[in-house]
Amino acid sequence: MSAIDRKPTANALSVVVEDMAAALDFYRMCGLDIAEGAEAAPHAEAAIGGFRIMFDTHDVVRTLLPGWEPGHGGHKMALAFECDEPDGVDRMHAALIGAGHRSSLAPFDAVWGQRYAAVHDPDGNVVDFYCALGT
Repeated sequence: MSAIDRKPTANALSVVVEDMAAALDFYRMCGLDIAEGAEAAPHAEAAIGGFRIMFDTHDVVRTLLPGWEPGHGGHKMALAFECDEPDGVDRMHAALIGAGHRSSLAPFDAVWGQRYAAVHDPDGNVVDFYCALGT
């Protein structure tokens, strides 16, 4: 088997954050289990099954890419969380907005059959919440 035949395994997503404590507070509210004390480190991780979400500060990224600056002008990817029930989308949206985070999309029934909402994390990344609507 050649190297090109061996496909890599997608098992992590990296989120670059300005304020680790603020970011981890947000993602803990979203349900991620992140070790206490991680907010004081420049790198943190949360495992979801066999998948990891990794958080790195701007300074960590700049050690790898000197001169790096965060993007601006809109998002190209969004992390999405599935809720257990359609009302859970509304509750997550309300809880995060109540904690001072900015809504991107208020909860609505989407034409593709999901209750859907989106909130900006502390770094402006869009985070989606969804649940299939009953039939």
